[in-house]
Amino acid sequence: MSSVKNIVLVHGGFVDGSGWQQVHRLLTRDGFNVRVVQNPTHSLEGDVAVTRQVLDAQDGPAVLVGHSYGGVVITEAGRHEGVAALVYIAAFAPDKDESVSTLIADPAPGAPVPPILPPQDGFLFLDREKFAASFAGDVAPDEARFMADSQVPWGVEALGGTVTEPAWRTKPSWYLVATDDRMIPPPAQRAMAGRAGSTVSETAASHAVYVSQPEVVAELIKQAAAHRA
Repeated sequence: MSSVKNIVLVHGGFVDGSGWQQVHRLLTRDGFNVRVVQNPTHSLEGDVAVTRQVLDAQDGPAVLVGHSYGGVVITEAGRHEGVAALVYIAAFAPDKDESVSTLIADPAPGAPVPPILPPQDGFLFLDREKFAASFAGDVAPDEARFMADSQVPWGVEALGGTVTEPAWRTKPSWYLVATDDRMIPPPAQRAMAGRAGSTVSETAASHAVYVSQPEVVAELIKQAAAHRA
């Protein structure tokens, strides 16, 4: 059977879909049809609905890709009949009844703690001065500064949104571990990937691996697209 040609990219918290630009460029250059979901990140339910709208618009099966909190979105939205495979990029891969909030509730001793500021009117931001070191340590300084200054408010409700039934139980999945990640500890990434039965790759990169190493990310997505059970 021929490989999947449709790719749907889902961003995480604090950022928007523009961070996928280089991944988009690489995939479209290779003939893929790529769509980038612009999630409001106000609630998991709302983000899943937006993602499903994009999936509904595809003309065939799609590989659904999520970064960070986007992994929660694809875990829930990925049960869509049009999804052929899931790809997690330094992402949360929750099980049934889990959320970002439950997954980060008990960090391992010594694990880096993301510099999330206290909620403002139900939304979260990262400390601008600590954004680069925590989120984008291997991104060019000017670009990391722009990412810090253009943060998208992340709704507390989105963090608490729970998965009803994880798509990775019925769909094949791939996982890219960012070994220098200071937002989601690499051991936690490996544990979630192992639980999901994902095909795992690792690369030395920050949480913003999709920005700093788009070639590595695009290659993993192409691997998922080429796999047909």
